[in-house]
Amino acid sequence: MSRNGKIKFNIWRNISPMKLILGGYLAIILAGSALLALPAAARGSGGTPFSDCLFTATSATCVTGLVRYDTFTHWSLFGQLVILGLIQIGGLGFMTVAILVMVLTGRKISLNQRSLMQNSISAPQIGGIVRMTKFIVGGVLTVELTGALLLSFVMIPEFGWARGIYFSLFHSISAFCNAGFDLMGGTSGKFSSLTGLFPGLGAGAAWYASVVIMLLIFIGGLGFFVWYDVLHRRFRLRSLKLQSKMVLSISLGLVVAGTLALAALEWNQPLYTDLGIGERINASLFQSVSARTAGFNTVDLTKMSEGGLVVMICLMFIGGSTGSTAGGMKTTTFWILCISVIVTFRRKKNIEMFGRRIDEGITRTASCVFMTYLLLGVGAGVIISAVEGLPFLTAFFESASAIATVGLTLGATPDLGMVSKLLLTFLMLCGRVGSITMLLAFSSDRRPTNSRLPLEKVQVG
Repeated sequence: MSRNGKIKFNIWRNISPMKLILGGYLAIILAGSALLALPAAARGSGGTPFSDCLFTATSATCVTGLVRYDTFTHWSLFGQLVILGLIQIGGLGFMTVAILVMVLTGRKISLNQRSLMQNSISAPQIGGIVRMTKFIVGGVLTVELTGALLLSFVMIPEFGWARGIYFSLFHSISAFCNAGFDLMGGTSGKFSSLTGLFPGLGAGAAWYASVVIMLLIFIGGLGFFVWYDVLHRRFRLRSLKLQSKMVLSISLGLVVAGTLALAALEWNQPLYTDLGIGERINASLFQSVSARTAGFNTVDLTKMSEGGLVVMICLMFIGGSTGSTAGGMKTTTFWILCISVIVTFRRKKNIEMFGRRIDEGITRTASCVFMTYLLLGVGAGVIISAVEGLPFLTAFFESASAIATVGLTLGATPDLGMVSKLLLTFLMLCGRVGSITMLLAFSSDRRPTNSRLPLEKVQVG
């Protein structure tokens, strides 16, 4: 109790970090929804229904990219800037922004706040959190501005100086944050993503623009701590930490595997009928990179074969890396599960890679994350399919895109009813906050205890 007789209430001590992280994202989403609901945020008269504003704000804050309305044709410049601001906050993480504001205003950051920041960005340790925050913000701004500069060489000739600079900055932030929002609806048709941009640029410019966007997506999906490790070790790959080695190798492997799989499945299918050899390679590479949470597409996904859609769903579920702007169950989770299968077949007791042994308990966490994503994605797909009368694969594609915060769609999202819309909103929030964080936020705050029950073996498989 304070001197004036009032009870001091410290929110940081009375609420668990997981609940604060969830509450922070909810507060940002509600604030963004209120701004988008203003008449000035939409181009037409009458504004936008609040449920659609909530959906859009959730999609932007959770850096997903699923939309009810085309971003350029429906939202005004004010509305687009609100969406861009939500994307930036969502990409950085709200606690990163909060800590940065505290640093800039000279406020002292308590140990509890540092702990909250550690949970928010999946930091390996609490020490150096403020220094890491400055590195994250500086690195993000540097990469985004560099990406905007590179894109401007294509955007300015195509759209003029003012719109070209604005489009370059918007798409650079959206690509780096793995958000998937685009402004091409005014020139290529509503909900066209980047399908109309590249054919109009010519082969050379199309490859250039696609490579810039792919690099932004890839860098954003690696994770802040991987950047720091790579720069700190001065690109000496052998001296990197195990986490960085795992992320870099599996990320590159998934890009190659996804490209080869999509090219093999779609090469002679209707999706690539009108494309040349170089364009088919470009499209396969771009979709492989983008499917892991970015949400841009350069081809019409409604023409994709069922095999191609399954590959895209698998890539979406895997997603990016821990501590990055990307979603999904994360690359390290996927690799731990794969390695655990190999270890089981070889009858080894421990998971080992790159000359290191990994904690046995990590397999349980990886399995929990995988099952949570799978159950939520499949369950939501079944409900959406039943409610909307859609084929299950289409509904599952939409739900997987939401839970993995990707934003790719087969065109079903804009026409979904209220139940499906709210369900996708919940999935996007789960995907951005993280399945483990969401589960712990709704669980009790009791500390884990060791079981004292007798041990008995059970056969599986």
